[in-house]
Amino acid sequence: MSPFFAEILGTFTLMVFGIGVCANNSLKKTYAEGSGWLLVTIGWGLGVFTGVVVAGPYSGAHINPAVTLGLAMAGQFEWTMVTTFISAQF
Repeated sequence: MSPFFAEILGTFTLMVFGIGVCANNSLKKTYAEGSGWLLVTIGWGLGVFTGVVVAGPYSGAHINPAVTLGLAMAGQFEWTMVTTFISAQF
């Protein structure tokens, strides 16, 4: 799998879990309506975990433009790959 596609898949996985748990918490007539912040934080945490598991072996699992820019500024990531990774994350 290419790093570009891995970033797309990892970011997609993160967003599906995170947005899904927020929707489940706030929408009327859902199973977990009004369940609170604990469920939301567990859902986002599982989203980050699965995103890293999916993308980690192929791209390093940045799954966030701030991480990509931070690593590039610290000299631990090539600047030539920054636009590719950020476009995949968007």
